[in-house]
Amino acid sequence: MPERNSQAALLADKLELLPHPEGGWYREVYRSDEKIDGEALPSRFAGDHTYCTSIYYLLESGDFSAFHRIKSDETWHFYLGSPLKLYILREDGTLLTVMLGDCVDTGHVFQWTVPRGQWFAAEVSVPGSFTLMGCTVSPGFEFDDMEMASFCKLESRYSRYATLIRRMTRM
Repeated sequence: MPERNSQAALLADKLELLPHPEGGWYREVYRSDEKIDGEALPSRFAGDHTYCTSIYYLLESGDFSAFHRIKSDETWHFYLGSPLKLYILREDGTLLTVMLGDCVDTGHVFQWTVPRGQWFAAEVSVPGSFTLMGCTVSPGFEFDDMEMASFCKLESRYSRYATLIRRMTRM
């Protein structure tokens, strides 16, 4: 991995961020104190879930958020740093690339919601920089609700994006 960006390292320290299994750094900052009974949730969920969770998420160039999917909708919020490319493999076999950032005049958006069950990945768009984001999940996130993608699994369905998928998977 390349040398850490000093501002990113300072933020990671001040925000008490930990390594995330998909790549990058995170810390949960909110977890609802109320729960939804598992029997009231769709069958894709195992057991009770909190109403909502949110995290800080920091990603540095040279690293990436590997393709994964979760069982809930996830809203990404841009806070600070360079624009972030969010790649979403849609159910219809197409790729959607969303640029999260603060240059709305060039098409950036401040937030984007990835629908449940869709494969997605992210990377910082400017070398030598970082992006600080927030991610909000409802029903609340549980690590058991996350599935990491393998190149073989995604490439067979999304073969025209094989180069991107190979670059943005860890297995």
